[in-house]
Amino acid sequence: MYCAPIRYDNPQLVSYYAKDIYSYLRQLEKSYLIGAQYMDVDGYTIRPTMRTILVDWLIDVHGRFKMLQETLYLSISVMDSFLQVDSTINRRELQLVGLTAMLIAAKFEETWAPEINDFVYMSDKAYTSKDVLAMECRMLQKLDFRLGRPLPLHFLRRNTQAASQILDQVDVLHHTLSKYLMELTLPEYSFCHYLPSQLAAAALCLSLRILDESDTESNELWNHSMVYYSGYTYESLEPLMEKLCGLIAAADVSKFQAVRKKYACSKLYNISTIPHLKSPLVTVLAKRAVAVKN
Repeated sequence: MYCAPIRYDNPQLVSYYAKDIYSYLRQLEKSYLIGAQYMDVDGYTIRPTMRTILVDWLIDVHGRFKMLQETLYLSISVMDSFLQVDSTINRRELQLVGLTAMLIAAKFEETWAPEINDFVYMSDKAYTSKDVLAMECRMLQKLDFRLGRPLPLHFLRRNTQAASQILDQVDVLHHTLSKYLMELTLPEYSFCHYLPSQLAAAALCLSLRILDESDTESNELWNHSMVYYSGYTYESLEPLMEKLCGLIAAADVSKFQAVRKKYACSKLYNISTIPHLKSPLVTVLAKRAVAVKN
């Protein structure tokens, strides 16, 4: 079994404790589960399409505030966790829930979080500061102030670091493509129940395959060492990778373009427009996802 060497050059990586830290995060994520069909309850008025519209808008708001990546992921996590335990939310309140979730996440992650009035302005003044404060109290009480759900980014960084030392060809493009794939899942209700570690592993594994130009066997790209560091075998990730390819194939024609536009800039290597995303591999896996769905 190959083990990535301990890095002494960056003390913030706390390499000596990495194994224990990620073992703890994998246990912790299982205590923050999101139900696969949490909206399927009698009297629940919020539908998956409404959630998609809201998240697509929140991604745009997040970009305007230039906040950390972690803030976006935590916003969606807080929102879903709350919507799962409070089925009384109506359509008019949904945007308020999303805004407030982002405010809570910003306070949790950012050094300087936007002011409440900034969020009110982003809602085109559909709500007041008092509305936001009241919803913040309601959400935190319902969640019992539990905001520490691990994020896919936490696991992706670990996996990418390991892959870069195990596999020679892994670079910033693989990491950026993985982030793009993970963000494509955020507006999709059908992905909210996946464990963060599972999403991170599937995104990196698929990125390795998409960007591989040497026809390397799948078990060589995702070898025993990658299984060790990620916690997932290639076979266990295949169904999720097929669903991710379905998102890639639909991204061009989707009405919800926030993620695709975000990753079409030079700062992010125009990753959402690379020709690899239209490869036969992506097409085949996307068709499999459709076949399974039907």
